[in-house]
Amino acid sequence: MVRGKDHPGDLEDRLGYRFKDPDLLREALTHTSAGSLRDNQRLEFLGDALLNFTVAFLLHRERPDWQEGSMSKLRGVLVRTESLHAWALDLGLDRALKSVHPRKAPPMGPKPLADALEALLASIYLDAQSAGLDATLRVTELVEARFLTSIREARLESWTQMDPKTHLQETAARRGLPAPVYTQVELAGPGHAPRFTMQVSVGSLSARAEGSTRKRAEGDAARRLLDRLGTHTET
Repeated sequence: MVRGKDHPGDLEDRLGYRFKDPDLLREALTHTSAGSLRDNQRLEFLGDALLNFTVAFLLHRERPDWQEGSMSKLRGVLVRTESLHAWALDLGLDRALKSVHPRKAPPMGPKPLADALEALLASIYLDAQSAGLDATLRVTELVEARFLTSIREARLESWTQMDPKTHLQETAARRGLPAPVYTQVELAGPGHAPRFTMQVSVGSLSARAEGSTRKRAEGDAARRLLDRLGTHTET
């Protein structure tokens, strides 16, 4: 393949890892929309398990003072779609996917790129294993480079800021209030740059927020309602 503006080899440079089997990398970068016989869904399945295990291992190692519930909540924040999407963009996975299938470029929303990131981790694991390398170490090094600082600097209950929807749900349950209900109030803007206005209600209380994605607007609305409930933790 002729090297273009962004070739899978460029992704290898950013990863600091050279594939012995280039087909594994290509499979990791093949979205289902490409119509290929081998897309990245099986790799994504394995990568999801590898990522959750590795983050759990780092949490167990780095936070001996934390209990299971706190570790589980922070892991959920670290491996959520938005977090993996940001990592994928930093690695240039959006450019790499377009380079592999320029005529059938997959949708570049958060979920496809987060899936590709997980598939990439799995492809590195399998490639390293087949080459007789320490596959677990290779994956751990990548995950550690991405999340170690966040794990070390996290405070108990820090997910109140990072995952306000879960915190609002738990707060409502603890107070004996109805579960939060999210409603789309408005969708504005062009298709490539939509603006969502979402409302969250807990009983008679409600709050609204606007964002570039439904999830972001829901999260901001949850933060505002937590403010009203007097439970929001200031940064």
